[in-house]
Amino acid sequence: MMDSFWSAAGLFVAGLAILQTLLTVSLTWEHRRFARNRLANVWRCRANGRAVIFVPCRGTDVELEKNLDGLFCQDYPDYEVWFILEGTKDPAYPAVNRVMAAHPEIATRLILAGPAQESGQKVHNLRVATESLQPQITYLAFLDADARPSACWLRVLLARLDRGEVGVATGYRWFVPVRPSPANHLLYAINAGIAMFCSRNGPNMIWGGSWAIRRDLFQRLAIREAWKGTLSDDFVATRALYRARLHVEFQPACVVASPLDVSLGTMCSFVRRQYMIGRSYFLPVWLLGAAVLSLANLAFWGALAAAGWGLAGGPIDPRVPAGFVALAYAASVYRGLLRRDLARLYLPDQQRSLRRACRFDLWSGPLVGLFSWAMVVSSLFGSRITWRGIAYRLLRGGKIRIISRAESVQPQF
Repeated sequence: MMDSFWSAAGLFVAGLAILQTLLTVSLTWEHRRFARNRLANVWRCRANGRAVIFVPCRGTDVELEKNLDGLFCQDYPDYEVWFILEGTKDPAYPAVNRVMAAHPEIATRLILAGPAQESGQKVHNLRVATESLQPQITYLAFLDADARPSACWLRVLLARLDRGEVGVATGYRWFVPVRPSPANHLLYAINAGIAMFCSRNGPNMIWGGSWAIRRDLFQRLAIREAWKGTLSDDFVATRALYRARLHVEFQPACVVASPLDVSLGTMCSFVRRQYMIGRSYFLPVWLLGAAVLSLANLAFWGALAAAGWGLAGGPIDPRVPAGFVALAYAASVYRGLLRRDLARLYLPDQQRSLRRACRFDLWSGPLVGLFSWAMVVSSLFGSRITWRGIAYRLLRGGKIRIISRAESVQPQF
């Protein structure tokens, strides 16, 4: 009787996992189709109006000056670049001054926001920079200092913001490991998998490293006021857009390269922090992600264990669970192939740097999924996170309290 129960339960879990696998494969395939279509039509994107690019900086990101150089090569005729730092002691300060001096042809501004008291330092920087916005500014664009935009980034990001249903346009990051290492490759694979949930019509989330909004809408939705006392600029802005029933549009041409070089410890801390922030600001999305990862890992590793037990002489026919394992792994490899195609689409000039990371992503899907699940579980516990040398306590309602500041700033994360 019990054997029948466990067999039925196993088949039920496997059935759900197969449906989930088919869904994730279709999402990845659709992401590639949409990206191909949009990237082939980038030349059609046009926008008019004054734009300001806000670049909050803290610490020395990997290849920081190369990243910032991309801001001065935009094929958009009317824009300024505003850099926001905590103060002159920030390690990014000399690099920002050098790139500003090297590009006098573009209007720039350096804003020293001072240390945050009640918000995350990045949010504080953005609140200070957006406090007084002149009416001649039409668009606000936001870019992280670890992102390297293409020449068409700003033009494409702004092109559809005049459509009534579109509130925000967003891109995403695509990590580029500067050296082959398990930590770099694992974070590359996790990030590439999450990127597949950006779609044409889905409920997209804003990614704070590459997004834009009209100034009048930014002020009407009171996003600056909503940021007060919070840690996450993008989740808070996403909630404001959702409440206004406006669409967050994903722009594949605004996916930006992000040079990556982290230790294993830093990588684990970063992934756990991202999941903790998601749990704090978008609990339904966090719960859905936790359920998806739990089901996928339970089905795959449970079937693998059952097949091994059956081969070892247990009362199980090993062919059924082994067949499921083979099917799940084949689907994982196929998704990896689709993501490899996307890496070529998004960053055609970075293929040499991406070759090993793509290979890892292609063959290591189940291990990546297991690690992601472990990080989701770890995000259930504790409320303290560290972000670029500042320790925060996450409070209810998305509010935070600053606990301490390190004398040195950890690069990138």
